[in-house]
Amino acid sequence: MSDVERVEPTDGQLIMRTAGGDRRAFEELHTRYRRAVLGLALRRIGDRGRAEDATQDAFVAVWRSARTYDPARGSGTSWLYAVARNAITDRLRRTPEPVAEAVESPSGEPGPPDEVEASWTAWRVHRALEVLPDNERPVIELAYWGGLSQSEIATRLEIPLGTVKTRTRSALARLADALEEELR
Repeated sequence: MSDVERVEPTDGQLIMRTAGGDRRAFEELHTRYRRAVLGLALRRIGDRGRAEDATQDAFVAVWRSARTYDPARGSGTSWLYAVARNAITDRLRRTPEPVAEAVESPSGEPGPPDEVEASWTAWRVHRALEVLPDNERPVIELAYWGGLSQSEIATRLEIPLGTVKTRTRSALARLADALEEELR
């Protein structure tokens, strides 16, 4: 018995069969040229997603216009590439390149991680303030949350300036000890 060689149809034959509605002929064309047409689209468009859309448009155009193929005017491959180039160009015209957004500069505002850290630190400081004696706590609160100077605190609390300085120094030492324990 002799081996019968299978003869592959030419591109032109597949296009003419596609013109007659032969889906298998179209599938064969698609299998043969999908990567090449995608490569062409990628080179023209530069974006893979848009190139894939253009490739699909190109094969839809091949299916729809297969009846216009004339083997006397050129090879099936040339006709297919011409149809694909036109479809890709049409896609470029229909969907222009998206406008690039301006690069945002980093905000001067703290981000979520910074806000979380600040909130955690504030909670720890408030918790440490609870351990201060009643005569030291107002000195720290007026200095740090009230924004008062030591002289203003002395006037407000009606105590000597030296006492404000001593209580401030003592309160800060207690806070440092309490916060150091928190960090361990």
